[in-house]
Amino acid sequence: MATGYSYTVTERFLRYAQVDTQSDPHSNSFPSTHKQKDLSSILAAELKAMGIEDAMMDEYGYVYATIPATISKPVPVICFCSHVDTAPDCSGTGVKPILHESYDGRDIALPDDPEQIIRVATYPYLKTHIGQPVITASGTTLLGADDKSGVAIIMDLAHYLLTHPEIKHGTIKLLFTPDEEVGQGTAKLDLSKLGASVAYTLDGGELGSFEDETFSADGVRITVQGVIAHPGYAKNKLVNALKIAGEILAALPKNEWAPEVTEKREGFVHPVGINGIAEKATIEFIVRDFDTAKLAVYENRLKQMAIAVLGQYPGATMEFEVTEQYRNMKEILDLHPHISAYAAEAYRRAGVDMIKEPIRGGTDGSRLSFMGLPCPNIFTGMQAIHSKHEWIGVRDMEKAVDVLTQLVQVWEERS
Repeated sequence: MATGYSYTVTERFLRYAQVDTQSDPHSNSFPSTHKQKDLSSILAAELKAMGIEDAMMDEYGYVYATIPATISKPVPVICFCSHVDTAPDCSGTGVKPILHESYDGRDIALPDDPEQIIRVATYPYLKTHIGQPVITASGTTLLGADDKSGVAIIMDLAHYLLTHPEIKHGTIKLLFTPDEEVGQGTAKLDLSKLGASVAYTLDGGELGSFEDETFSADGVRITVQGVIAHPGYAKNKLVNALKIAGEILAALPKNEWAPEVTEKREGFVHPVGINGIAEKATIEFIVRDFDTAKLAVYENRLKQMAIAVLGQYPGATMEFEVTEQYRNMKEILDLHPHISAYAAEAYRRAGVDMIKEPIRGGTDGSRLSFMGLPCPNIFTGMQAIHSKHEWIGVRDMEKAVDVLTQLVQVWEERS
């Protein structure tokens, strides 16, 4: 970064965090909540105010913008992407971000609910921020660092590049997406409008993390059809679908195969919803593993468990549906190793040690990669996401801005 540059990332993040953009997995609209457009429209206006003439929000809430090249030689068009929505897991209404100017190393009790305590024992990464500013929520909501920190980082990058035209770089595209948290972040994306050949999401965790591998993911729905009868006259007639669904859940292993007992490169099968009546009941599952081929193995095992349960209930039937959700982006990124190599060089120049690790989840980058836009993930600093304990260090966000600034220059130099 140029000597004396005043980062804008913290001020931006504190403002963006206060805009309620929570998405809704049960909505049939796109975006799933109209309020996501509140932040998207702010971002488009701020980009226009910076001088980006083509900055715009489309009808679906996507924000597209172009930072023009400062050199004439051909350079691949890079896109930086973050999502504006926050997770449905925890309230995003009335977020009050708190800037703790110099973190003292102790547990942090959140003022609006003192029983909400961010404990060092639980989040030891806090120790690396002693004496530095950190940002938390107030105790009744999530913070929204996932992914408004990424949004703020990209916006600060835009500000820096536009005020420092001496930096050599090719054409850069900026993209802000809705509904990532409900798995629809790329559903209405117009890649031709974007016009990039490679992308990086800003949606990662601690300083130095870099992710070019995600879970592969499927969804499974088991629909149990029972046999209904009047309960007063149900003997030898009624077959209760709710009870069958309960037994299927009870048949799942308790010491393996579940997210609460797996880690690192272990996959899982996870029930996420159940609904129904005595006549008909539905169980929703998510199935995850880094090895795509294992998904079919897990799904067959789950199906055999369900069939075994139904065998005890003559007259009951079952539908077993599998839906592909996303795939491990490593399958694509391994075909383009320079994308990660250029990022590694940018980390080095920014004085950041790269920590490569797989994501036990997915990002917009998973889908983008399989849509033809290879897209690994860069850190923002976000911690304890989707919870009232969510927090982020200012240092990490500023370092991410540094990395992006170096990255655009590496692409220019290597082209």
